[in-house]
Amino acid sequence: MPELPEVETIARSLAPLLTGRRVRRLTLRATRLRKPLDSSLAEAVYGRRIEEVGRRGKYLLLHLDDGFTWIWHMGMSGCLVHQRLGETQAARKHDHVIAELDDGGRLVFNDPRRFGLSLVDRMATCGLFSAMGPELLDVQAFNGPYLASWRRRTGRNIKDVLMDQRVVAGLGNIYASEILFVCGLRPTRRLARMSRAACDAVVVAAREIISEAIEHRGTSVSDFLDGIGKPGGYQWRLRVYGRRGQACPRCGSAIKSVLISQRSSFYCPRCQK
Repeated sequence: MPELPEVETIARSLAPLLTGRRVRRLTLRATRLRKPLDSSLAEAVYGRRIEEVGRRGKYLLLHLDDGFTWIWHMGMSGCLVHQRLGETQAARKHDHVIAELDDGGRLVFNDPRRFGLSLVDRMATCGLFSAMGPELLDVQAFNGPYLASWRRRTGRNIKDVLMDQRVVAGLGNIYASEILFVCGLRPTRRLARMSRAACDAVVVAAREIISEAIEHRGTSVSDFLDGIGKPGGYQWRLRVYGRRGQACPRCGSAIKSVLISQRSSFYCPRCQK
Protein backbone atom coordinates (compact mmCIF):
# COMPACT_ATOMS: atom_id res chain seq x y z
CA MET A 1 0.00 0.00 0.00
CA PRO A 2 1.42 3.40 -0.94
CA GLU A 3 2.35 5.39 2.15
CA LEU A 4 3.00 9.10 2.67
CA PRO A 5 6.14 9.36 0.47
CA GLU A 6 4.50 7.50 -2.41
CA VAL A 7 1.29 9.55 -2.34
CA GLU A 8 3.31 12.76 -2.03
CA THR A 9 5.33 11.64 -5.06
CA ILE A 10 2.14 11.00 -7.02
CA ALA A 11 0.80 14.42 -6.06
CA ARG A 12 4.00 16.22 -7.07
CA SER A 13 4.19 14.42 -10.40
CA LEU A 14 0.54 15.09 -11.24
CA ALA A 15 0.30 18.71 -10.07
CA PRO A 16 1.85 20.36 -13.17
CA LEU A 17 -0.20 18.12 -15.46
CA LEU A 18 -3.60 18.47 -13.82
CA THR A 19 -3.75 21.96 -12.31
CA GLY A 20 -6.11 24.08 -14.39
CA ARG A 21 -7.42 21.15 -16.44
CA ARG A 22 -11.14 20.39 -16.77
CA VAL A 23 -12.70 16.93 -16.76
CA ARG A 24 -14.51 16.40 -20.07
CA ARG A 25 -15.59 12.80 -19.57
CA LEU A 26 -15.40 10.07 -16.95
CA THR A 27 -15.64 6.39 -17.84
CA LEU A 28 -16.18 3.71 -15.20
CA ARG A 29 -15.04 0.34 -16.50
CA ALA A 30 -15.71 -1.32 -13.14
CA THR A 31 -17.91 -0.23 -10.27
CA ARG A 32 -16.68 -2.50 -7.48
CA LEU A 33 -13.85 -0.85 -5.58
CA ARG A 34 -13.59 -0.30 -1.80
CA LYS A 35 -16.76 1.73 -2.14
CA PRO A 36 -19.01 1.14 -5.16
CA LEU A 37 -18.77 3.62 -8.02
CA ASP A 38 -21.79 4.89 -9.91
CA SER A 39 -22.88 7.68 -12.23
CA SER A 40 -22.87 10.19 -9.37
CA LEU A 41 -19.07 10.28 -9.53
CA ALA A 42 -19.13 11.22 -13.22
CA GLU A 43 -21.77 13.86 -12.53
CA ALA A 44 -19.71 15.35 -9.68
CA VAL A 45 -16.54 15.82 -11.74
CA TYR A 46 -17.95 16.55 -15.21
CA GLY A 47 -16.85 19.99 -16.38
CA ARG A 48 -15.04 20.74 -13.15
CA ARG A 49 -11.63 22.40 -13.17
CA ILE A 50 -8.88 20.94 -11.00
CA GLU A 51 -7.62 23.89 -8.97
CA GLU A 52 -4.95 22.16 -6.89
CA VAL A 53 -3.40 18.73 -6.30
CA GLY A 54 -2.62 17.83 -2.71
CA ARG A 55 -2.38 15.08 -0.12
CA ARG A 56 -3.73 14.25 3.33
CA GLY A 57 -2.20 11.19 4.96
CA LYS A 58 -2.33 8.42 2.35
CA TYR A 59 -5.09 10.15 0.34
CA LEU A 60 -4.49 12.03 -2.90
CA LEU A 61 -6.64 15.14 -3.25
CA LEU A 62 -7.78 16.88 -6.42
CA HIS A 63 -9.41 20.12 -5.26
CA LEU A 64 -12.14 21.18 -7.68
CA ASP A 65 -13.43 24.64 -8.60
CA ASP A 66 -16.80 24.14 -6.88
CA GLY A 67 -15.35 23.65 -3.40
CA PHE A 68 -15.50 19.87 -3.50
CA THR A 69 -12.50 17.54 -3.58
CA TRP A 70 -11.96 14.44 -5.69
CA ILE A 71 -10.48 12.05 -3.14
CA TRP A 72 -8.36 9.04 -4.10
CA HIS A 73 -6.81 6.20 -2.16
CA MET A 74 -4.56 3.75 -3.98
CA GLY A 75 -5.55 0.76 -1.82
CA MET A 76 -3.07 -2.12 -1.94
CA SER A 77 -2.19 -2.06 -5.64
CA GLY A 78 -3.70 1.02 -7.27
CA CYS A 79 -1.90 3.43 -9.60
CA LEU A 80 -3.22 6.78 -10.80
CA VAL A 81 -1.32 7.68 -13.96
CA HIS A 82 -1.56 10.59 -16.38
CA GLN A 83 -1.36 9.84 -20.10
CA ARG A 84 -0.52 12.69 -22.44
CA LEU A 85 -2.23 13.28 -25.75
CA GLY A 86 -0.72 10.92 -28.30
CA GLU A 87 0.51 8.32 -25.84
CA THR A 88 -0.74 4.75 -26.13
CA GLN A 89 -4.17 4.82 -24.57
CA ALA A 90 -5.57 1.32 -25.06
CA ALA A 91 -7.39 0.39 -21.86
CA ARG A 92 -5.76 -2.34 -19.79
CA LYS A 93 -7.57 -5.11 -17.91
CA HIS A 94 -7.61 -3.34 -14.55
CA ASP A 95 -8.14 0.26 -15.73
CA HIS A 96 -11.27 0.96 -13.71
CA VAL A 97 -11.62 4.76 -13.89
CA ILE A 98 -10.64 6.87 -16.91
CA ALA A 99 -10.96 10.66 -16.84
CA GLU A 100 -10.55 12.52 -20.13
CA LEU A 101 -9.22 16.06 -19.75
CA ASP A 102 -9.70 19.21 -21.80
CA ASP A 103 -6.13 19.13 -23.17
CA GLY A 104 -6.55 15.63 -24.61
CA GLY A 105 -4.73 13.91 -21.79
CA ARG A 106 -6.23 11.23 -19.58
CA LEU A 107 -6.07 10.25 -15.93
CA VAL A 108 -6.28 6.47 -15.51
CA PHE A 109 -6.79 4.52 -12.27
CA ASN A 110 -5.56 0.93 -12.47
CA ASP A 111 -6.15 -1.37 -9.50
CA PRO A 112 -5.83 -5.16 -9.83
CA ARG A 113 -6.95 -5.87 -6.25
CA ARG A 114 -9.77 -3.29 -6.24
CA PHE A 115 -9.11 -1.92 -2.74
CA GLY A 116 -8.77 1.63 -4.05
CA LEU A 117 -11.15 4.49 -3.47
CA SER A 118 -12.48 7.33 -5.60
CA LEU A 119 -15.13 9.75 -4.35
CA VAL A 120 -16.06 13.43 -4.29
CA ASP A 121 -16.80 15.19 -1.02
CA ARG A 122 -16.11 18.32 0.99
CA MET A 123 -12.91 18.07 3.00
CA ALA A 124 -14.40 19.83 6.01
CA THR A 125 -17.19 17.30 6.46
CA CYS A 126 -15.76 14.12 4.95
CA GLY A 127 -15.69 11.32 7.52
CA LEU A 128 -12.44 9.93 6.13
CA PHE A 129 -10.53 12.79 7.74
CA SER A 130 -12.54 13.57 10.85
CA ALA A 131 -10.39 11.45 13.18
CA MET A 132 -7.12 11.60 11.25
CA GLY A 133 -4.03 12.64 13.19
CA PRO A 134 -1.57 15.40 12.28
CA GLU A 135 0.69 15.28 9.25
CA LEU A 136 4.08 13.81 10.06
CA LEU A 137 5.93 16.72 8.46
CA ASP A 138 3.96 19.32 10.46
CA VAL A 139 6.55 20.26 13.09
CA GLN A 140 4.01 22.22 15.12
CA ALA A 141 1.53 19.35 15.42
CA PHE A 142 3.69 16.23 15.33
CA ASN A 143 6.59 16.50 17.75
CA GLY A 144 8.15 14.83 20.77
CA PRO A 145 5.70 16.19 23.37
CA TYR A 146 2.75 15.18 21.21
CA LEU A 147 3.97 11.59 20.79
CA ALA A 148 4.87 11.39 24.48
CA SER A 149 1.31 12.44 25.38
CA TRP A 150 0.06 9.19 23.86
CA ARG A 151 1.92 7.18 26.52
CA ARG A 152 -0.98 7.78 28.90
CA ARG A 153 -3.57 6.92 26.29
CA THR A 154 -2.55 3.49 24.99
CA GLY A 155 -0.87 0.26 26.04
CA ARG A 156 0.13 -0.61 22.50
CA ASN A 157 3.63 -1.06 21.08
CA ILE A 158 5.34 1.77 19.24
CA LYS A 159 4.99 0.07 15.84
CA ASP A 160 1.20 -0.10 16.15
CA VAL A 161 1.04 3.48 17.39
CA LEU A 162 3.04 4.82 14.44
CA MET A 163 0.78 3.02 11.99
CA ASP A 164 -2.40 4.35 13.62
CA GLN A 165 -3.72 7.09 11.33
CA ARG A 166 -5.44 8.69 14.33
CA VAL A 167 -2.02 9.33 15.87
CA VAL A 168 -0.08 10.46 12.81
CA ALA A 169 -1.22 10.49 9.20
CA GLY A 170 0.54 8.65 6.41
CA LEU A 171 2.77 5.99 7.95
CA GLY A 172 2.53 2.30 7.12
CA ASN A 173 4.52 -0.89 7.53
CA ILE A 174 7.56 0.00 5.43
CA TYR A 175 8.45 3.33 6.98
CA ALA A 176 7.48 2.40 10.54
CA SER A 177 10.07 -0.40 10.38
CA GLU A 178 12.70 1.93 8.94
CA ILE A 179 12.03 4.66 11.51
CA LEU A 180 12.37 2.30 14.46
CA PHE A 181 15.65 0.95 13.13
CA VAL A 182 17.13 4.43 12.81
CA CYS A 183 16.22 5.35 16.39
CA GLY A 184 17.22 1.94 17.81
CA LEU A 185 13.85 0.77 19.13
CA ARG A 186 12.32 -2.64 18.67
CA PRO A 187 8.85 -2.61 17.14
CA THR A 188 7.51 -4.51 20.18
CA ARG A 189 8.54 -1.78 22.65
CA ARG A 190 5.52 -0.45 24.54
CA LEU A 191 5.01 3.26 24.02
CA ALA A 192 4.01 3.64 27.68
CA ARG A 193 7.49 2.46 28.71
CA MET A 194 9.36 4.84 26.43
CA SER A 195 11.10 7.91 27.79
CA ARG A 196 10.45 11.42 26.55
CA ALA A 197 13.90 11.32 24.91
CA ALA A 198 12.92 8.14 23.05
CA CYS A 199 9.74 9.83 21.81
CA ASP A 200 11.83 12.77 20.59
CA ALA A 201 14.14 10.33 18.79
CA VAL A 202 11.22 8.66 17.02
CA VAL A 203 9.94 11.99 15.72
CA VAL A 204 13.40 13.04 14.49
CA ALA A 205 13.93 9.67 12.78
CA ALA A 206 10.46 9.79 11.24
CA ARG A 207 11.09 13.16 9.60
CA GLU A 208 14.52 12.04 8.43
CA ILE A 209 13.23 8.83 6.84
CA ILE A 210 10.12 10.34 5.26
CA SER A 211 12.00 13.33 3.84
CA GLU A 212 14.64 11.00 2.41
CA ALA A 213 11.99 8.74 0.90
CA ILE A 214 10.22 11.68 -0.75
CA GLU A 215 13.55 12.87 -2.16
CA HIS A 216 13.98 9.43 -3.76
CA ARG A 217 10.37 9.41 -5.02
CA GLY A 218 9.02 6.65 -2.79
CA THR A 219 9.51 2.91 -2.53
CA SER A 220 8.64 0.46 -5.29
CA VAL A 221 8.83 -2.96 -3.64
CA SER A 222 6.04 -4.35 -5.80
CA ASP A 223 3.83 -2.22 -8.04
CA PHE A 224 4.10 1.43 -6.99
CA LEU A 225 4.28 3.93 -9.87
CA ASP A 226 4.03 7.70 -9.68
CA GLY A 227 1.62 9.88 -11.62
CA ILE A 228 3.61 9.58 -14.85
CA GLY A 229 4.19 5.84 -14.60
CA LYS A 230 7.69 5.81 -13.14
CA PRO A 231 8.80 3.67 -10.15
CA GLY A 232 10.34 5.07 -7.01
CA GLY A 233 13.96 4.64 -5.95
CA TYR A 234 13.93 4.35 -2.17
CA GLN A 235 13.75 0.54 -2.21
CA TRP A 236 17.53 0.52 -2.75
CA ARG A 237 18.04 2.42 0.51
CA LEU A 238 15.86 0.31 2.83
CA ARG A 239 17.79 -0.70 5.93
CA VAL A 240 15.63 -3.48 7.39
CA TYR A 241 12.24 -3.71 5.68
CA GLY A 242 11.95 -6.89 3.61
CA ARG A 243 15.54 -7.91 4.48
CA ARG A 244 14.95 -10.80 6.89
CA GLY A 245 18.08 -12.94 7.19
CA GLN A 246 20.29 -10.34 5.55
CA ALA A 247 23.07 -8.48 7.34
CA CYS A 248 22.21 -5.37 9.34
CA PRO A 249 23.84 -2.39 7.61
CA ARG A 250 25.02 -1.10 10.99
CA CYS A 251 26.35 -4.15 12.89
CA GLY A 252 26.20 -7.09 10.49
CA SER A 253 23.76 -9.17 12.55
CA ALA A 254 21.02 -11.06 10.74
CA ILE A 255 17.83 -9.04 10.45
CA LYS A 256 14.80 -10.68 12.02
CA SER A 257 11.07 -10.24 11.65
CA VAL A 258 8.17 -10.48 14.06
CA LEU A 259 4.45 -10.52 13.31
CA ILE A 260 2.66 -7.50 14.79
CA SER A 261 -1.02 -6.98 14.05
CA GLN A 262 -0.70 -9.52 11.24
CA ARG A 263 2.06 -7.52 9.57
CA SER A 264 5.73 -8.51 9.38
CA SER A 265 7.94 -6.05 11.26
CA PHE A 266 11.66 -6.13 10.50
CA TYR A 267 14.37 -5.25 13.01
CA CYS A 268 17.97 -5.83 14.07
CA PRO A 269 18.15 -7.81 17.36
CA ARG A 270 21.41 -6.14 18.31
CA CYS A 271 20.86 -2.51 17.27
CA GLN A 272 17.24 -2.23 18.39
CA LYS A 273 16.38 -2.61 22.08
